[in-house]
Amino acid sequence: MAPTRFPPHLKPIEPQGSYLLEQERKKASFDPSTLKIDLYGEEYLARRDRILQILENDPVLGDKSHRYFTGRDIRFKKALEAAKRLVDLTKIHNWTPEEYAIADFLFDESGPFRLHRSMFMPTIENQGTEEQKKKYLEPAKRFEIIGCYAQTELGHGSNVRGLETTATYDPCSQTFVIHSPTLTASKWWIGGLGVAANHAVVMARLISNGKDFGPHPFVVQIRDLKTHEPLPGVTVGDIGPKFGFNTVDNGFILFDHVRVPHDAMMARYSKIDKATGNYIKPPNEKLAYGTMVFVRANIVLESRLVLARAATVAIRYSAVRAQFIDDANPKKVKNVVVETPVLDYRMQQYRLFPVIAQAYACHFTALEMHRMYYENQAKMANGDFSYLADLHASSSGLKSLVTTMGVAGIEECRRACGGHGYSLFSGLGQFYQDYLPKVTWEGDNYLLTQQTTRYLMKTLRAVRAGGKDTHFSSAYLREYLSSPQRQCPVQHPDELANPEILLSAFRFRAAFLIDKAVEAMDVNQRSWNDMLVEIYRISRAHCQLLMATHFVTAVYAADYKYPVLQKLALLFCLSMLEQEMADFLTSGYLTPPQALLVKEYLIRVLNEIRPEVVALVDAFDFPEYLLQSALGAKDGDAYVRMTRMAELEPLNQNSVAASYNDCIKPLIHAGQTAWKFDRNGNARL
Repeated sequence: MAPTRFPPHLKPIEPQGSYLLEQERKKASFDPSTLKIDLYGEEYLARRDRILQILENDPVLGDKSHRYFTGRDIRFKKALEAAKRLVDLTKIHNWTPEEYAIADFLFDESGPFRLHRSMFMPTIENQGTEEQKKKYLEPAKRFEIIGCYAQTELGHGSNVRGLETTATYDPCSQTFVIHSPTLTASKWWIGGLGVAANHAVVMARLISNGKDFGPHPFVVQIRDLKTHEPLPGVTVGDIGPKFGFNTVDNGFILFDHVRVPHDAMMARYSKIDKATGNYIKPPNEKLAYGTMVFVRANIVLESRLVLARAATVAIRYSAVRAQFIDDANPKKVKNVVVETPVLDYRMQQYRLFPVIAQAYACHFTALEMHRMYYENQAKMANGDFSYLADLHASSSGLKSLVTTMGVAGIEECRRACGGHGYSLFSGLGQFYQDYLPKVTWEGDNYLLTQQTTRYLMKTLRAVRAGGKDTHFSSAYLREYLSSPQRQCPVQHPDELANPEILLSAFRFRAAFLIDKAVEAMDVNQRSWNDMLVEIYRISRAHCQLLMATHFVTAVYAADYKYPVLQKLALLFCLSMLEQEMADFLTSGYLTPPQALLVKEYLIRVLNEIRPEVVALVDAFDFPEYLLQSALGAKDGDAYVRMTRMAELEPLNQNSVAASYNDCIKPLIHAGQTAWKFDRNGNARL
């Protein structure tokens, strides 16, 4: 019973994928290796390549082939081994946090220690006193304790103020009593909690002297450091299999009157007086918003790589995959008519090219978000918080928009790969599964938009009342109020090549929606709940405007050296404008004939970008170690890679399945009286 192998002499039909991708790359008007440096920077690329070589040659981390063939038990065991190995390598090579992040990105598997680094330690770093950092953070950095972040409960997620877990201060013993009063108070979905963590930052309602001060963070030991057994009063475990993310031990925990010391409460900003139990308020409750802005700016930056990775697979495969012959424009290779690459079909371009544009839009938006974050930090250090509300509101809406965009982009790219896109070997299936939670954590994507729109409506009221601030939001609202009946001047599709024409439309549309929402609530007395659909649309419109503005501003700068990205910025604007056309028509800014011009010019831009798209995804320079895709490999050898991966399938390691004797043989052998045997002794009907 030998393993199943494909005949080694067979090759894919001509022309070969490697030849087709080589021809595609020759069409580009720019050098993707130069654009790559502009996207990442030479220092980052040098560090990445150095770390990549270490990972590829590592005995634990080098081979990822098991991921597509094993169940959760084996994958989780290997994920634990990988997590430990990454800690070991960090110590061996003295990696900085930035270098560890590069290794984690390249390894591309969320593991049991991820929340220890991304939430447990940063919470202590940002909210703990120097004494608390010494007690908890220093051993955490050495992995002598492993932590997680326990906020979400079985009964409450987005509504943090509704959390049921309590932390009641007892001044007599100078301890807090952590307690789960109901089943729905169970902490749930907590990454790293199911198996790995022995400590947790627990968000619990602080109660002292009979008064409830709302949720606050507490460091709570949950398992014995020697045996890893749960401590008395702690019920802890794993929540079970999930849609994806199954290499992370998302867990649950309940507390039965568990006492923790006074210094368990993170006390950098707010604290409880040890002797009296009196509550001492934070100096400024807005300080935490700055951290949220930074986290969400990083989510936008991550989204560029998510979209670019999905587009890389789909674009390269679409250049290799040939189906049918286009009689009107037949494809010829060496004067021989061949089937047409699906990348030449306009519908494939319409589906995929906007995803590339979204990736680049996220890149330039994230750069601007980071710039504004650091500018705001400097302002706050001088006591100026005027910039914070606008930045926080925009970051909330952008997190919602780009993660929704990311999920949709991965799925569009997977579907654009046809039947093979359904195979895990595409590299898109598990990628989609593991990215999907982004639309929920760090703020549910629908709820976050309420923060954005509430601020925008408040800003409109202030501008209308004569407010003088010059924030981005105020500026376009003031422009709208000065001429609310304005209309788009476009009469010919060529005029849409002017990015300011497009940005004017996005500004008017966003302001119009805000104006009508304020009127509905302030004049017509509609309730907030009744307006939630419009509230979502407003946030979406505002953030699409933000992304379009940042993209256009960056690539239309006087010294910018990649004209192809100007075309891509136009495509980003045009594709969004077409998708959201109802808003633009409803506002009266665009007319139906102008809507037809948008559609016409969009198709023209797709055609102009067509020769550039393989180079545009090449510029993101994803290593094969990261992609793990038969379809999206840089060499274009998709079909050979598919067959090689299929050979690794455990069911193919024996020509007869192990369960044949028990499940198949009894059925087949019941009809053996009708068999005939050929000259080789094979039974046939």
